[in-house]
Amino acid sequence: MRFIHTSDWQLGKPFGRAPEEARAALQEARLGAIDTLARAAQANDAPLVLVAGDVFDSAEPGDRVYRQALSRMRQAANVTWVLLPGNHDPLRADGLWTRLKAETPPNVIAAIAAEPIAIGETAVLLPAPLTHKRSLSDPTAWFDTAETAPGALRIGLAHGSVQAFGSDPDTNLIAPDRARRAGLAYLALGDWHGRLRIDERTHYSGTPEPDDFGREATGLALLVELTSAGAPPQVTDLAIGRHHWIEADWSLAAASDLDALLAGLAPERALQDVVARLHVSGLVSLGDKVAVRRWLEDALAHELRWLDLDLGGLVTRPTDTDLAEIDAFGDLRAAAERLNAMAAEGGAEGRLASAALERLYVEHHRAQRPGEA
Repeated sequence: MRFIHTSDWQLGKPFGRAPEEARAALQEARLGAIDTLARAAQANDAPLVLVAGDVFDSAEPGDRVYRQALSRMRQAANVTWVLLPGNHDPLRADGLWTRLKAETPPNVIAAIAAEPIAIGETAVLLPAPLTHKRSLSDPTAWFDTAETAPGALRIGLAHGSVQAFGSDPDTNLIAPDRARRAGLAYLALGDWHGRLRIDERTHYSGTPEPDDFGREATGLALLVELTSAGAPPQVTDLAIGRHHWIEADWSLAAASDLDALLAGLAPERALQDVVARLHVSGLVSLGDKVAVRRWLEDALAHELRWLDLDLGGLVTRPTDTDLAEIDAFGDLRAAAERLNAMAAEGGAEGRLASAALERLYVEHHRAQRPGEA
């Protein structure tokens, strides 16, 4: 049998730091991943999609997100979707999952009970729904003693950590050898947002739509093929995500250095699908810093989905040419030299003086060349 393993959709994720337009696009892309997963299931003759927890970002995702999710899954009528409560959307009495269980389309299964679910005639799914955000017990422990028909392919579906991933190292922990202990043909895990192989039968798929910087191998789902309970599964990565998240440190000696860096930013991606966090540093002339800022903030930022820009490490060393462009001999030249001296002293006042000198340079150019403002 073939199926797709995915997890951590976190529909409704707010992306609070992003600008409004980027937030809306990133949220919509998470819903769009459902459609991409449906197409992948159809193209690979894998009509079963297992979602290993965190379908929603919270237990109250809002009516639009909730309805959009069910509607998109309903439209893929030849695909069966199995949804598991995770730590972001745990199972609670009279909550999200009670509503979802009552309103699921015929092709959607809400796996809200720790009991076997027959999958066709040859496989049985063992789900481990989370009932709390944090639990000290292993939600998959019951797999070991679960009774299934002889020869049936036993597939585990769970959400939690087989190792300490973050700030909650002792919660929702899953035994790393659970697949062996419980005689599983495959254990589909969620919680870790990047692709991760624990052993040949135990895998994290990661989130299908990237959602943060610093994730390795994300934006994927897994195509899993099982031939028999004894044979290892064949697991293939499927590219699902639309957006590409990049974090980079750029060091500049001159504005012209930007050309090569920009060319290598995302050569195989459409810029409108790139989210970038750039830390720019270096020692440049005042004119070059203004040119760099203008190009990044007024051009690149509008081409990308979202640019999170840090210019704090880009330090200016104004040249005589920079100061002369403000004023050759007059009062403005004196003010510029005074600000330059204060900036060289460093500290909080020095940073303010450097910003003021840059502003003076920009405003002078704006006054002299109004068409470039």
